Order: sequence, then structure tokens, then C-alpha cells
Amino acid sequence: MGKVTEICFYRSNEKPYGAFSNLYRRELRLDEQTYPTAEHAYQAAKARRPEVRDWILAAPSPALLAMAAHGLYQWDIVPDWSRIKFDRMRAVLRAKFTQHDDLRELLLSTGNARLVEVGTVDNAINRLWGEVNGKGKNMLGVLLMELRQDLAQKTKRPDGVRRDQRVPAAA
Repeated sequence: MGKVTEICFYRSNEKPYGAFSNLYRRELRLDEQTYPTAEHAYQAAKARRPEVRDWILAAPSPALLAMAAHGLYQWDIVPDWSRIKFDRMRAVLRAKFTQHDDLRELLLSTGNARLVEVGTVDNAINRLWGEVNGKGKNMLGVLLMELRQDLAQKTKRPDGVRRDQRVPAAA
């Protein structure tokens, strides 16, 4: 049995897997709202009050939006955030990778590879969503692999051919 391939990603501008970053600039629609990035869609759900949400969303870049959201006071965060944040990320990723065919195909093209967000700064957030120096929960990678498996199952027909593959017509 061969070693499991690992695909590492972090920066949104890295080709081709930077698209797996939540900071990758690709619009998505969720909860009847359009967001410029997955990070915007995720962090918007964190704010308890609309004015705090609007302030976060007004950040000049996805990275600054993330920094602002990570710096919120506890009383500015929805009370059950620690319980619902992974479900929110699942919904965000599903929207991102089902609303854009090229992103869905990129995710599916990784096959059974282990997807790992590799952070460079060792802190609790980077160790939760990714890994730093090989340590962390890699929840973004885990949720992407979970979504990939779900999408792969949904795109197969009973004859084993994916729905998006062309089958030559019988002569």
C-alpha cells in the first residue's frame, strides 16, 4: 500500500491549490447574501450584532477581515459560536465548491489526497483550522475532504461514470 499523497495549501495566490484557502477571492451566495470570499461568509455569521457584522465585512481585505473577526470581544460573538462554527464552515465550503464548477473540479481532482492547510504562525487558530509544524486539527482540510467525498458520491452514476463525463454515443 502506497503512502497517502498530501496536498498542502495556505496562501490564496498559490497555484493551483490556493483556491482552497478561505481568503481566495471568489464570490459565493449563502443565506440570501453574496460574499466576496468564503472567509467573509464564515466570519459574518460570528457577529452577534448587525453593526459588528457590517464592520467586519467592511475590512479592506479578506486577511484583515479575519484578523478583525478573531479579535472580537466575547460579547460581540454569537453565544453558541463554538458549537456551530464547524457547521457554518461546512455550509460555506459547500456553497463555494458547488457554485463554481472549476473549484468543484479542482477539489475532486485531488482524489484521495490528504488536504492540509499549513500555517506558518504557531497559534491556536492556525492549529485548529490547519497544522503548524505538523501539529494541529486541520479542520479546514478535514471539512474539505469530507465535502470532496460527498461531491464524488453525488457525481457518480450507477454505471460508475461521473455525470460530468461525456460517454461516447453508440455507433
